[in-house]
Amino acid sequence: MTGENMRKLQVQGVHHITLTGADRQISFDFWEGLLGMPFVFDQPNLDDPDEGHLYFDPGDGRLITIFTNEKRSPVHRRTPMDPGCVHHLAFNVSHATFSQVIERLDERGIRHSGLKDRGFMDSIYFTDPLGLLIELACYRFEPPRGCSHADVMIEAHRIRVARGDYNIQEVHLADAIEKLVGRTQSSLSEDRGPKAAY
Repeated sequence: MTGENMRKLQVQGVHHITLTGADRQISFDFWEGLLGMPFVFDQPNLDDPDEGHLYFDPGDGRLITIFTNEKRSPVHRRTPMDPGCVHHLAFNVSHATFSQVIERLDERGIRHSGLKDRGFMDSIYFTDPLGLLIELACYRFEPPRGCSHADVMIEAHRIRVARGDYNIQEVHLADAIEKLVGRTQSSLSEDRGPKAAY
């Protein structure tokens, strides 16, 4: 079969992410006790009767699930970063929560990276009790009505590349949002540009 005849298996979002955990309490303390993810489902691991399978809601109705075993304990300071391994998981937080993240990690004694400027978002990194790197990320923009964050990102990327800029910045996001509004939201004006400086 040639490339043009090969059909895709089109995905429509992350269904769930499953991690290998240690005992149940470590999972509860981190995923619900620190990150606030409600515990929504519990059953045995259907492929291994010696393990439990905990389900947590990360805030968007999708799932983070953990295989638990009371005989397992943490073995990594940092999970492996070999090719094919997960580097980190990133979770969205509001600006209100992000502004509190250093204080709240510090009061628990959790080491972290400090704030990181990513141009289109702010981030902070720390590890879970099993050594998995976790990122909390806060977008610096809201997409226009009817558009997604990905819509803004692709338009901002095109603007950045056209201008020869090294990495994405807030000006690219602002210009992308203006373009998307112009394309997706109707106006009775034939020409939306100003006729004189205000």
